[in-house]
Amino acid sequence: MKQDDAIEPDVDVLIRRRIRGLRAARGWSLDTLAERCFMSPSTLSRIETGHRRIAVDQLVTLARALGTSLDELVESPDAGDVVIRPEPEETPGRTTWVLSRESQGVTVAKMRITPEFDPGDEPRLHPGSDWFTVLEGTATLWLGDHTHVIETGEAAEFSTMVPHAITAPDGPIEILSIFDRDGERAHLHEG
Repeated sequence: MKQDDAIEPDVDVLIRRRIRGLRAARGWSLDTLAERCFMSPSTLSRIETGHRRIAVDQLVTLARALGTSLDELVESPDAGDVVIRPEPEETPGRTTWVLSRESQGVTVAKMRITPEFDPGDEPRLHPGSDWFTVLEGTATLWLGDHTHVIETGEAAEFSTMVPHAITAPDGPIEILSIFDRDGERAHLHEG
């Protein structure tokens, strides 16, 4: 790497901290990560402490060994607004607030469902899985031929390859849902 191609000092320090932090979070010693990266422990130590420059091919190997992507390992810190200000999206009987930004293919949403909500004649079916917890009220989960009652504080996780619908026959409910990409498309971008 030529001097002109060097990583900016602040980003360089951040990358080194991320490598050390991810290694420590996994409970790995320098020896363990070094073995997974086919590096010597002393080389890895010098990389983490800033006593050795990091080559691009080493970054790729380190990211793979640490179970992350190269993009996540080297992305600059975003000093932007971290507060999410959700706007309610309303359909008859349901209000939805998306509480997350696009992240790893997962979307978090809060929903308020009232007895007026009509899931239609045909419950939804799509690839993936859904998860939700009931924040308030009592939800009814229609899952295939089974009916499940989920009380406040309880959660449900299920394969969405089974036809499913969440209703509130006994009064309004509030739920917090986590959708994968397929669930987001099916439940948040209807019609």
